[in-house]
Order: sequence, then C-alpha cells, then structure tokens
Amino acid sequence: MDFNVKKLASDAGVFFTRAVQFTEEKLGQAEKTELDPHLENLIVRADSTKNWTEKILRQTEVLLQPNPSKSRARIEEFIYDKLDKKLPSRTTNAELLGQYMLEAADEFGPGTPYGSTLVTVGEYQKRLGGAEREFLQTSAVTFLTPLRNFLEGDWRTISKEKRLLENRRLDLDICKARLKKAKQAEAKAAAAPDFQETRPRNYVLSASASALLSEEVDKAEHELRVAQVEFDRQAEVTRLLLEGISSTHLNHLRCLQDYAEAQATYYAQCHHYMQDLQRELTRCANAVGAPHSSAAVCPSPVSSAFLPGQSPPGGTVSFLSSQKSSTLAMEHTKLPVTGTRKAKVLYDYDAHDASELSLLADELIMVYTVPGMDPDWLIGERGNEKGKVPVTYLELLS
Repeated sequence: MDFNVKKLASDAGVFFTRAVQFTEEKLGQAEKTELDPHLENLIVRADSTKNWTEKILRQTEVLLQPNPSKSRARIEEFIYDKLDKKLPSRTTNAELLGQYMLEAADEFGPGTPYGSTLVTVGEYQKRLGGAEREFLQTSAVTFLTPLRNFLEGDWRTISKEKRLLENRRLDLDICKARLKKAKQAEAKAAAAPDFQETRPRNYVLSASASALLSEEVDKAEHELRVAQVEFDRQAEVTRLLLEGISSTHLNHLRCLQDYAEAQATYYAQCHHYMQDLQRELTRCANAVGAPHSSAAVCPSPVSSAFLPGQSPPGGTVSFLSSQKSSTLAMEHTKLPVTGTRKAKVLYDYDAHDASELSLLADELIMVYTVPGMDPDWLIGERGNEKGKVPVTYLELLS
C-alpha cells in the first residue's frame, strides 16, 4: 500500500510538472526543443494515415453490414477469434428472401403461375445472396482485416513510441532550463562578491558557495548530456517506425485493388443473374399468354443455389430437353457467322443449362454472333465444345 501511495504521488507530481511546462511553452515562457523537419513531416503523414484509415474502415463496414446488429457481429468475431475457430457464414438477406419465396411457392402450388414465378425469382434471389456472401467474405479478408490490423497493431506501437519521444523531449527541455538557471546563479555569484565582511570565516563560506554552484552546473551539464542521448535515440526509433508508413500505404494499395476487383466481380455476377431473371420472366409471360397452354407455368431455372439433396421444381426436365434440342439444332444448322474473334475470359462462369458453355478465368476462346441473337450473349467455341457465353464475362481481343 505504501508503494502505491508513493507511486501515485510521483505520478501526480510528474503530471503537474508537465502541465506547467506545456503552459509555459504555449505562452512562450519556456524553451522548447524543435523536432527535425523530416521527423515532423513523418508524424503529420502518420497521423493523417491513421485518421483516414479509421474513416475508410468505418464507412466500409457500414456499406458491407448496414444493420443495427453490427456490434453483436463484432462480438461474435472476437469470441470465435479467441477460440481459434472459423466464424460460420451468415445467411444474407437475399438468400433469406429467396427461401421465403420458395416456401411460399410450395404452399401456393408450384404448378400455378404465381407459384412458378415465385420459384423462379426465389432461385435467383438465392443466387444473388450467394454472390453477396462471397463478396462480403472476400472483402473482409482482403480489405477490412488489413486495415483493422494496422490500427490495432502497428499504430498502437507508433503511438506508444511517439508518446515516449514527447516525454524525452520534455525531459530534455527541463534539463536545459535547469542548466540555464545554474549558470545564471553561478555568474551572479561571481559578479557580486561580498566585500563587507573581511573575516577569514566569510572567505571560507564564499569559496564553499562557489564550489557548490560549480558542482550544480557540472551536474546539470551531465544530466543534459544524458537526456540529449536518450532523446536522440528515441527520435531515431520513432523515425524508423514512421518511415514504415510508406510500406503500409503499399499494402493498403494492394488491399484496395483486391477489394475493387471483388466488387467488380460481384456486380458483374449480379448483372448477369438479373439478365437471366428477366429472360426467365419473359418466358413466363409468353407461357401465360400462349393460347394453347393448358397450364401456364413458368419454366424453372437450373440454379446452383439448390441445397444438397434438393431436386429442382417440376417443369425443369422438359425445359432442359427443349433447350438441349435447340442447342443440337443450332449446332447442325449452318447459320451465317459474323465477326469471329478471340476472347479472354475474365471470370469463372458455370453454365445454367445445356445451351450455355462453362468458362474458366484467363482461358482463351473463339466467339462469334449469329443474326437475331441477344446482344448480351455470344456463341463461344473451345475445341469441340460450343455454347452461349455472356459478354460481360469476356474481354474481346483484336
């Protein structure tokens, strides 16, 4: 208990001394050691990096998780991280909406026009939700985590060393002020000796006082040298850490590029899914308006969003057989070809039916179009394989 009281009293004294010193510096009544201009610029640059990184991280989290349970999600991430376990992926709102639509279709009847349309739209909602979940996971790993690691790791170390440097500077200024006062006292004593008393005892006292003042000056000079060495050493350590901000910028640049690429892939997938959904809904409208249609039911899409063991809704088999026959007819019919070109595949693409061609990123294929074809699609050829491919997944080469 006695040790704690002494430490508390010492800390209070240091705090009071620092407050007085800061006040005198602001009023211009105390000497202040100026940092090296290069070090000052590094500090300003580091502070700016920290502030903007916090803002970008906070706003990106709001963009990716616009829900009121964000704090609960962060707590879950913290708990799973401490347990060294992988955080389970959450169901996205689009996936939940798609599941509700499928359940509603089962209750209303998938053979009705409304039920079959619910199945179609629900499946595409689940596809959109799956793409969103992959985008959120990729963004968290490649962008959010590095920014958060910088703020919670590197920046804490930099802040600690900056505070230590500021304390070393204040100690150095105190030593300078102490030496200045000691020299002033010594000079004053040397300039105004006491000649009124001529007894030997007064001469002895005067010589003793001069020795004490000289000893005080020597002590202050020694403390100043020690403080200067500690300040210079701390300034060098802080400078090396602050120069590492350039590497941080390069790392954040790579993370930003990965985030932009993930975002572009996500929006391209969403665009493609919505185009497919529009075509499916157009087929639904045509099926409803057909004069000889005994059961106006929309053809259900073949979706990768089906759960394991789940079979597609009714009507898909006939739809696939018709698509396959149309594909065979397209292969055997000699249609005029326009603009055969080589194309590079930008993203992986899974064929949704037999008329389409699956793609792998970075592979090269030959593409062309035929009269009357949807402008968002091309015919792709890879060896003996042929099928429709989406334009948004390709980069046409000259």
